[in-house]
Amino acid sequence: MGGFSLELNEDQTDLRDWVHGFARDVIRPAASEWDEREETPWPVIQEAAKIGLYGFEALATWFADPIGLSLPIATEELFWGDAGIALSLMGTGLAVAGIFAGGEPEQLAEWVPECFGDESDPKLAAFCASEPQAGSDVAGYRTRARYDEATDEWVLNGQKAWATNGGIANVHVVTAVVDPALGSRGQAGFIVPPGTPGLSSPGKIKKHGMRASHTADVFLDDVRVPGRCVLGGRERLEARLARAREGLKAGGQAAMATFETTRPTVGAMAVGVARAAYDYALEYAKDREAFGRKIIENQSIAFDLANMRMEIDASRLLVWRAAWMGRNNVPFTAGEGSMSKLKASEVSVWATERAIHILGGAGYTREHPVERMHRDAKIFTIFEGTSEIQRLVVSRMISGMQIK
Repeated sequence: MGGFSLELNEDQTDLRDWVHGFARDVIRPAASEWDEREETPWPVIQEAAKIGLYGFEALATWFADPIGLSLPIATEELFWGDAGIALSLMGTGLAVAGIFAGGEPEQLAEWVPECFGDESDPKLAAFCASEPQAGSDVAGYRTRARYDEATDEWVLNGQKAWATNGGIANVHVVTAVVDPALGSRGQAGFIVPPGTPGLSSPGKIKKHGMRASHTADVFLDDVRVPGRCVLGGRERLEARLARAREGLKAGGQAAMATFETTRPTVGAMAVGVARAAYDYALEYAKDREAFGRKIIENQSIAFDLANMRMEIDASRLLVWRAAWMGRNNVPFTAGEGSMSKLKASEVSVWATERAIHILGGAGYTREHPVERMHRDAKIFTIFEGTSEIQRLVVSRMISGMQIK
């Protein structure tokens, strides 16, 4: 039996260096432009697809790592490059995670390639869960799915909010309520194929940060999808609903099953942004002179940087632990997935703010990237479960009580 080690293996080191090179040479030079334009960076997506960095093969390889670290390693490097562009590259992965969480092998084989397209014509996918009146409150979803026996179709009606790639995606994965009486246990996931009538979007939402990533509301007006498009199949869904009606354990519901698999990845995103801000502030402090000496020679600046490095490293270790646990089916008995996302997201907001402070007035201008990093970081404490929701998950797990 091998001894304990935190050393990355050769494949993981090669992956880190490869993605870092793309982030440094392709993403970073384009970051400011796409942030200002507030548009999806299709040329960067195309470049990533050409080298195999954007596509199902890359994601499958990262997921297949038995240690579970390849996905957070690659994610951290992409977000070190730029968060908005990186989310444009990673957003499809959330929809794919939704298909993986609830889908059958045949559904994976049919729809995951459609999510990515190919290197000559890359596509995007969107996971549509949140609603205008229900974000963290997944039991409050109002979008409905009704089965039409006559045509073997599901009919979807409702509105989704804050969907990454919503409206411009090739494939939309939508959570909807099948049995309202069962609350969150009465939900299912549905695949909306490309070009399905009734799905519409009013256009991209203008945001504080992550401006290169497309976020939009999605409207579903009598959207009809084939019966086979319910994730897991209708038979399995009916059996799960029947168990729920009898008060038996019905298994996780659609949105939460996806979030549980992706929270450590969101933590890795946050670590990447925090590290980028730390790196920039460190180099600036080593070059910038005030009162006749480098500003890093001032203890207050040096201590800030020391704290930043410590908190970033601690966050990464929590992310890696959760990623390893998730990959190896080790139960999250203390909410370790939520813990990793909570710590990393709050450190990212704090570290980017400290980076601005270290740069002083220069940090508040768009001549330096730390203000953009600070804007980008804030979303990590909000999406895929707010910090309060993460604390709720952890507190319920460690207490064994239904904390409200």
